[in-house]
Amino acid sequence: MNDVLQTIKRRRSIRAYKKEQIKQEELDRIIEAGMYAPSGHNTQPWYFTVIQDRKIIDLINVEAKKFMSSLDNEWIKNAGKNPEYDITYKAPTLIVISGKKDAITYKIDCCAATQNMLIAAESLNIGSIWLGFVLFGLKDEVNKKICIPEGYEPLYSIALGYKAMDTQPEAPKRNLDLVNYIR
Repeated sequence: MNDVLQTIKRRRSIRAYKKEQIKQEELDRIIEAGMYAPSGHNTQPWYFTVIQDRKIIDLINVEAKKFMSSLDNEWIKNAGKNPEYDITYKAPTLIVISGKKDAITYKIDCCAATQNMLIAAESLNIGSIWLGFVLFGLKDEVNKKICIPEGYEPLYSIALGYKAMDTQPEAPKRNLDLVNYIR
């Protein structure tokens, strides 16, 4: 099987990381993969904010959990109140993917960039996870610290780090009945 297809099938969301920071060369390759994602009319509407400052990552965690504990959804509320839960799983690197709001397909384009980075990370044996709760923590004080440019909207985030475990989970069984061929 082709290496790219094997990497796609092997990639899993990793929730345990070593404290060691990933190498700059590896990070550069992951970001480059995001930059080579397809985009409508080649607008390349993404902006990547790489956060490796533990204090800022912890602040995002605190702010996100504060917001989560105020929501009506019981599962999210309980996660926000859980002192053991860290929305970034203590990963040493966090990337926030923002999209330029005046580009027609910026959300889709940034989604493609995010997926490219996740696959690139796996190809380098770097653990990753696509995170949603991070966006809850990107408010006032945090936004000032991470400097997302005017006109860009934070959309997605991924955590990156060296995997803390030697083996990773098996792929869940896929539902293969979701294809309709019209020939």
